[in-house]
Amino acid sequence: MIKLGISGLGRGVFIAYANQALQAYDITAVCEPNPERQERVKTVPGLERAVIFEDYDEMLDRSGIEAVLVGSPMPFHAEQAIAALQRNIHVLSEVTACVSVDECRRLVEACKASRAVYMFAENVDYFREVMLITELVKAGLFGTTYYAEAEYIHELKALQVATPWRRRWHTGVNGIVYGTHSLGPVLRWMPGERAISVCCAGSGHHHLDADGKPFEMEDTCVMLAKMSGGGLVKIRNDFQTDRPGGHYFVLQGTDGSYESPRSEEERHKIWLRSRADDPHKWQDLESLAAEYLPKDWREEAEAASSAGHGGSDYFIARDFVRVIRGEIANPLDIHAAMDLTLPGLISQQSITQGGAWLPVPNSREW
Repeated sequence: MIKLGISGLGRGVFIAYANQALQAYDITAVCEPNPERQERVKTVPGLERAVIFEDYDEMLDRSGIEAVLVGSPMPFHAEQAIAALQRNIHVLSEVTACVSVDECRRLVEACKASRAVYMFAENVDYFREVMLITELVKAGLFGTTYYAEAEYIHELKALQVATPWRRRWHTGVNGIVYGTHSLGPVLRWMPGERAISVCCAGSGHHHLDADGKPFEMEDTCVMLAKMSGGGLVKIRNDFQTDRPGGHYFVLQGTDGSYESPRSEEERHKIWLRSRADDPHKWQDLESLAAEYLPKDWREEAEAASSAGHGGSDYFIARDFVRVIRGEIANPLDIHAAMDLTLPGLISQQSITQGGAWLPVPNSREW
């Protein structure tokens, strides 16, 4: 079993529940400076024996952990990951990886210098339907994928009061601030590609925060990304608009098309040239599950059901320990993390320049 420490109880709870089924980790330490959350640690199954630290560096130095889940607020992700990597402690990092391009460079350097594993905890990649579409793409049923849309709409005004850091890092910067949940699946569906340039524009300001002040982020921000394979991707973030929300995806290939539902009343729709009786009629995605749903979801769905985010946290925790043990290649390594994080950071520069198209750095060249 891997001796695991947790920084930040929020995501840590989900990983602890996932471990109830996995039994892969011995969670021996939790870094949590908030006294109320410290009390909660003792009530979470699997965390009862964990030693609570208020100081992160002290946890790294004194707890004897071999790996750490960095589940703290966004501005701490890079610094805490770097601190662990410098001690050759494996890192599973929450999204986004960094909040600046400079942090990205320093994190990449830390990964190169460390003997430890760095894995990015982008859980939407492990959603059931996302993995099913990924298998259909791998099977060639979409042909060449060349266009995608991905939206993350989640009204956060009340949550920003409960967790004030979100006011700064989710809506306190203009542009795409939380784009990894959207880009993650898209890059799985356009395998081997990355965003090479982006532009970004917003819809203006129509909402106020809890203090009656306007948000720095415009209500809806849209980023267009030109892909290395020549295709186009549209990413939308909206964390202020009063409306039902969620994740929404579109994928277009030369031989297939997919649209996710926008509400509980709708279904996942797919059209595949090789499977279509009518070129103008959608098919229910679920009708392909028996043939193409990955083995992971067929065999481990029950175990995953106890974890958070639709079971995806189970697969994240499972793959992290497999990567540490050398059983599988890292599916979300440092360069994947950069491919998911850097476009949003560059979009924040674009929106200040009137939506100018700007190049996205390739971390592999650093």
